[in-house]
Amino acid sequence: MGADDARYDLTTLGETMLRISVAPGIALEQAEAAALHVGGAESNVACALAQLGRRVAWASRLPDLPTGRRVANALRQRGVDLSHVEWCREGRVGTYYVELRLKPTPVRVTYDRAGSCAACMDPDHLPLAALLDTRLLHLTGITPALSAGCRAAVARVVAAARERGTPFSFDVNYRGKLWTPDAAQRVLEPLARGAELLFIGQSDAQTVFGIDGDPEWVIAELRERFQPRQIVMSVGEAGMVAWDGTETVSQPAQPTAVLDRVGAGDALAAGVIHGWLEGDFRAGLAYGQALAALALRTRGDIVTITPDELAGLVAGESSRPQR
Repeated sequence: MGADDARYDLTTLGETMLRISVAPGIALEQAEAAALHVGGAESNVACALAQLGRRVAWASRLPDLPTGRRVANALRQRGVDLSHVEWCREGRVGTYYVELRLKPTPVRVTYDRAGSCAACMDPDHLPLAALLDTRLLHLTGITPALSAGCRAAVARVVAAARERGTPFSFDVNYRGKLWTPDAAQRVLEPLARGAELLFIGQSDAQTVFGIDGDPEWVIAELRERFQPRQIVMSVGEAGMVAWDGTETVSQPAQPTAVLDRVGAGDALAAGVIHGWLEGDFRAGLAYGQALAALALRTRGDIVTITPDELAGLVAGESSRPQR
């Protein structure tokens, strides 16, 4: 079966949680009101791509409760196929609390996700056939950090993708509140090796894998260690540096106001993957920076976008009201 015959353009596997955010400048312990959003690294990517017309499926486990249905409704509304979600009669949705604080004070995230349905993932009960019936499988380093079962599940999916020849992208996405750098390195390095697309932040390359230096040096070391087809490395406010399979290239960040930093990296990955699916990696870098900038000025984890709007963002359309 060729790529054009695949059922999906992208499939992904991971946990999606309910996000509870308090107003900027308000400490959680003093808050009297909060906003409810839905967010998860893998599903954030899936939602952006589905809105851009891609055939996308997300697999996970959700409780058959209002909390689980709230998550499903948010993803379904944006066009994500949920037919491979396992609905659980017992269990819970993980939650996380976000305090949006202005620089130089960092955003503070507090997790309450232990024992969630997704964290209890069983590697023997995965929709492998559906996950591999895709042009690209997308995984992140967050899922293996959740539990032994999740680690085994991601390892099984990666092994099956390699055996079948299904391209996969891997976003390292290190979370220091979930595990130590040493533990992450031991698990993630063999999982990410040979990825079609490797996403990593420059700080994660240093923290998790001990690769430090100027961006071109870091890219060269990542190529040697992971043998990916292409690499996308975010370098903070400077944008990104990438390996396109032939040479190292840069993509500057789009200047933007910052309303909410959570989800910007996932939006960036979605844009790059959108370009990759078009067969134009360089265009994907521009898409990624445009979507990352949009995410920074969007409340919540998931961007709202159309193909025409993305084209306008990349072209630098005026911010004047469109009437």
